Amino acid sequence: MNPSRLRHRITFQRYDENATNENGFPLEEDQRWQDVKTVWAMVKTLQGREYYAAATVQAENTTRFVVRYTKDVDSSMRIVYKGRIFEIVAPPINDDELNKTLTIIAKEVV
Repeated sequence: MNPSRLRHRITFQRYDENATNENGFPLEEDQRWQDVKTVWAMVKTLQGREYYAAATVQAENTTRFVVRYTKDVDSSMRIVYKGRIFEIVAPPINDDELNKTLTIIAKEVV
């Protein structure tokens, strides 16, 4: 893989159910996501779909992220890219089983 293609910074976050503040009180729902790792990635948009459900328009943007291989990324995490949040929808794919790159399919949370 050409390293110059990995030109976007993304951050993996993991949900912590037991997260508390300095006083011991549970954090609010959106504050329980903790940064795990920030890496360089290649970002490819797969498709954009719009559909009508209950008389409202909902957009679904699916994106493919390619990062260098790492063992500590799983489908329970989410990705933050340019202030946008992406939910990982499938287990990361070890490309060609070579332990060089991972492909991650994610859906933007709107």
